[in-house]
Amino acid sequence: MPPKSAKKLLKNSLESLTKENFEKFCSELLDRRDGVKMNQVQGKSFLEVADVMISVYTERRALEVAEEILKEIRCGQEACELAEEAKKAGLQSSDAASSDEKHFVDKHMDELIQRVGNILPILDKLLKAKVIQPEAYDEISAERTSQAKMRALYRGPLRASRKVQDIFLDILKAQEPFLIEDLMKK
Repeated sequence: MPPKSAKKLLKNSLESLTKENFEKFCSELLDRRDGVKMNQVQGKSFLEVADVMISVYTERRALEVAEEILKEIRCGQEACELAEEAKKAGLQSSDAASSDEKHFVDKHMDELIQRVGNILPILDKLLKAKVIQPEAYDEISAERTSQAKMRALYRGPLRASRKVQDIFLDILKAQEPFLIEDLMKK
């Protein structure tokens, strides 16, 4: 029997929730403010919410987010089952590998937030690379200061995966070469 896909694992996990817990799950998902919009989950089925999560996050990140939310809404058993199924399917990120070395953009988060000057061209490139959706672009652009825009990026899209962080770093190297060069010396 082939391993289950992330979408199937999410669907099964969400389907096992009571109606009340599914509503709590959707509410918590919206409260995260990292790309999921109300019209994407309100009144939607388990499968549709799973699709949204996979499209907003990476497959692995969607499973991690679901597990976190399940724990937050006190569905610990379901969270454990999802984690176990993800592990069996080879979809659980290895904590040892991911925590051993922080990504450059995580290591230098504070300085990047303070020192990146013009974030709009960076957002344009992230949108073009399909790292962020138009809705996220609009929300982040609406922030008043470049620091607030950078914080919004860190709260949302930059949490998705290491690949997203790699793309962001490549864009920073092109847009802010002197800043990145300075930070690489540290």
